[in-house]
Amino acid sequence: MDFSAKLEELQTKANETVAAARAAAAENREQLKQRIDKAQNDASQAMQDAKQQVEETADRAENTWAQMKADAAARREDLKAKIEKRAEERDAKAAAKDADWAELDASDAIDYAVYAVYDAQLAVLNALDARVYADEQAAIAGT
Repeated sequence: MDFSAKLEELQTKANETVAAARAAAAENREQLKQRIDKAQNDASQAMQDAKQQVEETADRAENTWAQMKADAAARREDLKAKIEKRAEERDAKAAAKDADWAELDASDAIDYAVYAVYDAQLAVLNALDARVYADEQAAIAGT
């Protein structure tokens, strides 16, 4: 399996996210709404792809990652609902509190992504080690 390509895709997405965050920091609400809509559509497509992968591998005993993908989809829907609710908010104090929570939530999401990258690194190394070991055992069995 070519893990390098998948990791390069991850790196590209992280770079795009940094650029989008920098650009969004200077945008007005309407521009942010458009950016959010696009991000939600992109996330929906990614989750749909992940769901299809999960369905294809549902017979595997270890489905931890599949559950994490499903949890991410639910989280995305929760964020979408909060964004829609915010449009109806008229109380300045409540809006400020909502902004504080949203900032903490974003910070936590970034921290989680960092941990996920570490987990991915370990999973890739484990997979590579397992493949090398399997190949060695096959070579021994063949001699």
